[in-house]
Amino acid sequence: MNKIVIYTVIGSLTLLASNFSFAATAEVEWNEPEKYRDIRAGNETRKHFQNRVFKQLGDHFSKLAEQLPEGQTLKVKVTDVDLAGDVNFGGMNQVRIIKRVFSPRLEFSYQLLDKQNQEVTASDVDLKDLGFLDNHLKLRYRNRSFGYEKQMLDDWFSETFMTETIAKN
Repeated sequence: MNKIVIYTVIGSLTLLASNFSFAATAEVEWNEPEKYRDIRAGNETRKHFQNRVFKQLGDHFSKLAEQLPEGQTLKVKVTDVDLAGDVNFGGMNQVRIIKRVFSPRLEFSYQLLDKQNQEVTASDVDLKDLGFLDNHLKLRYRNRSFGYEKQMLDDWFSETFMTETIAKN
C-alpha cells in the first residue's frame, strides 16, 4: 500500500479523565513514506525506525494540538521528511551524524477544523531550519529522539496558531 495512515487522536483519555470535556485533537497521515528524502535508520531496521519516527512526531503533533481550543481538529498530511543529520558508517555501525549541512526539513499540509467540522485555516508547509545547530540553547528536546524536528514544529505551531484570531475560534 502506497499510503500509510496513522491517526493519532488525543481526546479519548482526556475525555474520560477530565469529566467529559472535549480536547482538541490531531490526525496525522503519513503519505508515501517510501519517497521521503531521509528517514533512514542507523542500527535499527528501516521499518522499526520509520514506525518510531511516525509515533514520536505524530504524538508531538497531538501534544501541540492540545493547546488549541476544545473541539478543534488539526489534520496533518505529511508528504516529506528529511531528518537532521545523515547516516554514515562509524566503524562497524551506521550512525546518524549531525552536521550543519544536514538540516531538518518537514513538508506537510494541514487543515484546522472547528467544532462544527468547518475549516478555520489550511495551508501547505515546507519547514526547514538552517540554523538548527545555532538554536541549541532553546532546544527543549536536547538528547531526545528527533529533538531538532520537534523544536522546528514547536516554532511553526507557535507562529501559526498562537495568534488571537485562531485561538478564539
